[in-house]
Amino acid sequence: MTTQPNYLIALALGLVALASLLIAGLLIVRIAAERRSDRTLMQALDDRALQNAVATAARGTDGAQGRQDTSAPASGMKGMFERFAHTGVRWLDTPVGRHIVAEEDRRLLEQCGFVDARTRGLFLIARIAGAIVLPLLVGMIASGHIEGPRYVMLVIAAMACGVMMPKVVLSRRAAARRRGVVDELPMLVDLLRLLQGVGLSLDQSLQVMVNDFRGILPVLSSELEIAQRQFAAGRTREQSLNRLASSYENEDLQAMVRMLIQVDRHGGAVQEPLKQFGDRLRETRRAMLRERIGRMTVKMTGVMILTLLPALMIVTAGPGVLSVSHALKAMNR
Repeated sequence: MTTQPNYLIALALGLVALASLLIAGLLIVRIAAERRSDRTLMQALDDRALQNAVATAARGTDGAQGRQDTSAPASGMKGMFERFAHTGVRWLDTPVGRHIVAEEDRRLLEQCGFVDARTRGLFLIARIAGAIVLPLLVGMIASGHIEGPRYVMLVIAAMACGVMMPKVVLSRRAAARRRGVVDELPMLVDLLRLLQGVGLSLDQSLQVMVNDFRGILPVLSSELEIAQRQFAAGRTREQSLNRLASSYENEDLQAMVRMLIQVDRHGGAVQEPLKQFGDRLRETRRAMLRERIGRMTVKMTGVMILTLLPALMIVTAGPGVLSVSHALKAMNR
């Protein structure tokens, strides 16, 4: 009789555990569906913005009949790249695709200005192609010269290099763009303060910087163009600018983006805050330049010792050494 209450308690605990597992499973499925819908929406917005940009560029191109023959190979290459891009996009959400194009790689792509799913697909295809093509080439070249375990190690090393080569190129471009953001940010703040001072709205100021100051701000103007395209495609101003703030991990850029979002949301005069922000950026830049000059002075000391000191010793001590040598020769005679 005492075993029946224990059996009922165990059964009740089992049912509670089963219900908890069912609830947890439903929550996980719901969260996964929400994330999938968010990714689908972002991809659709990116595709729409890209199609708008392509349509705008196509309307501005010359459709002369004499160029049709020369453009046929280009269109074939473009079609091949499009097929590769669509194949890569289909593989992005697979476990292999998420492993090849990880979050770090997606952040590097955003820092390079590639924000749509098409470029992510091309990057995935590039890494797979590098992992296949480079070992084949290395294996064909080294087949008659290296054999045994060294040949296998060489092919494995070539495969690793083929996988990492696109990421290395992407990292170098991203690092150059990060340095460009640091260099261009004070000029961007000054131009924005000037345009706001003459009475332009925020949208007009950003559009003027995108259209007219691309030579002065090559990195930030392209980023603002992407933000403007996303804003025109349906995203809010905060969503389009937050991508710029989060991609480069620059505190000054994040502060400026927060200021722009506040101005777009609440309005108000921003000339004085932008002036103070620009002054602070210039002071930070001066301190950074002083630090670089200090490091350069230390590095140049070793260079001067290796290059200038021997020439200085020859010029200053050379005549004395020659005179002593001549005197010794005369005494020996």
